[in-house]
Amino acid sequence: MNISNWTAPDPFVTTPDMLIRLVVGLLALAAFVGANATILVYVERKVAGFIQRRPGPFEVGPQGILQTIADAAKLIGKQLVTPRGSDGFLFWLAPIVGFLPVFVMFLPIPWGESTYVVQSDVGVLLILAFAGFGVLSLCLAGWASASKWGLIGAARAVAQSVGYEIPLLLAVLAVCFSHGSMDLMAIVKEQGGWPWQWNVATQPLAFFIYFVCALAETNRAPFDLPEAESELTAGFHTEYSGMGFGLFFLAEYANMIVVCSMATALFLGGFQGPAAPGPWWFLLKVYGLLLVMMWMRWTYPRVRFDQLLNLNWKWLLPLATLNLLATAVALKL
Repeated sequence: MNISNWTAPDPFVTTPDMLIRLVVGLLALAAFVGANATILVYVERKVAGFIQRRPGPFEVGPQGILQTIADAAKLIGKQLVTPRGSDGFLFWLAPIVGFLPVFVMFLPIPWGESTYVVQSDVGVLLILAFAGFGVLSLCLAGWASASKWGLIGAARAVAQSVGYEIPLLLAVLAVCFSHGSMDLMAIVKEQGGWPWQWNVATQPLAFFIYFVCALAETNRAPFDLPEAESELTAGFHTEYSGMGFGLFFLAEYANMIVVCSMATALFLGGFQGPAAPGPWWFLLKVYGLLLVMMWMRWTYPRVRFDQLLNLNWKWLLPLATLNLLATAVALKL
């Protein structure tokens, strides 16, 4: 065969339709992230009020609905202050590094059969790769702020993230091995509409490990050691005010949506449901997982740092490794 005139296809060629879809998708995601943060702040305060009998979340406006709006206006109007002795460039780069990669992680998530921004054969890998920017932003914030509380919080964040990323990755790999794909859309479509057809039924240990690691990766209680108000004032973001703090706040809730969306796609059938499949099934499952995360925050006490690391290295990592090996043996047989 004459291959002298053959050239490999360019995998980075984009058509106008793809470009328009990407731009519209990013604008929709930006609106969704902002609206979602407002809703989740309100819901979390209501959950805290019900679980711990706090009257505060019910006072400002009808059922406390105006408190979130007042807090958002306060953050936007606050002066941006750079602490004396800090590295100003890195100090303000940190919240941007923590917030912007969130939009890339949303791109391959399949909200519905035709509701997605980008369908990628390596969508799982894309999300896991850009998730690493989160701990980088916390490290920059703590180190550049010239605060001992920020530095201790950053050190905790690095140790916590490095530890819990490994069992999380192994749990995700078990599902990818089962389906022979890293395409979230393909994994969702191979699951049925009923709970016993979802991967949570065939991989319950992987789902448990993933969810615990997701709590640690998003710094949610009882694993919120990098900020630990009772110990470190506010940890890595102690010195931030105004929208510097606001970007960290938005990134936290956006990351919660990402890990719950990934759990929904990998373990809970995605947009598949007993009735006709659709985005409403996906959102119902995602917000169900978010409510569980909130319930755990206002129910369980914060663990000590040695307990945090022991849980990972002594329990989650060996269990995730055994689960992956068992999955590989089952597929081979």
